[in-house]
Amino acid sequence: MLTITNEDNMALMARYPDKYFDWACIDPPYGLGKRLSDGGGKLKNTPMASLYRDKDWDVVPELKFWREIFRVSKNQIIFGANYFLEYLPNTRGFVCWDKQNDLPTMSACELVWTSLDKPSKIARCSSQDLNRFHPTQKPIYIYKYMFEYCKIKENMNVIDTHLGSGSIAIAAHDYKINLTACELDPEYYVAAMKRIERHTSQTKLF
Repeated sequence: MLTITNEDNMALMARYPDKYFDWACIDPPYGLGKRLSDGGGKLKNTPMASLYRDKDWDVVPELKFWREIFRVSKNQIIFGANYFLEYLPNTRGFVCWDKQNDLPTMSACELVWTSLDKPSKIARCSSQDLNRFHPTQKPIYIYKYMFEYCKIKENMNVIDTHLGSGSIAIAAHDYKINLTACELDPEYYVAAMKRIERHTSQTKLF
């Protein structure tokens, strides 16, 4: 079941008791901003860069956010972990996402932190689609990989505080995971919901 709202994530989390969610799976803003939209190289001329210029959401969450996310969830998956290490406990359960990216102005990999004590792994999946409506849109595959790595099973409850493009919702739908998510930006919310609805309607046909 997918429960997705257009609201502030702090308001969403405030409605839930301690440890309500089996997992939090989140991709918070990294605070890169103009380094991606107006930096050197070819990236500054891409559609993705213009999306950064037009929005002001790319601000790293404050301590109060991290306290809430750890309060409402039993376990966590955090994309872009190297930007948030001051808020994350030490664990072994890292996944290095190899983006198979040959653009010199873009990261070749991304660190995904989990709260698990298990061997780290490498996930290989291309992330070179620059024609997107959200600049940090992630492949559906990488969410499915993380669900399997963390053994997130059917009917488990997962929260996502930064829906973005909605890739996690598509993965959750396919795996029959109960996802509660929100997106603050109304334009991203509408675009993500259209994308999710297209996918879910197609899967119903088969």
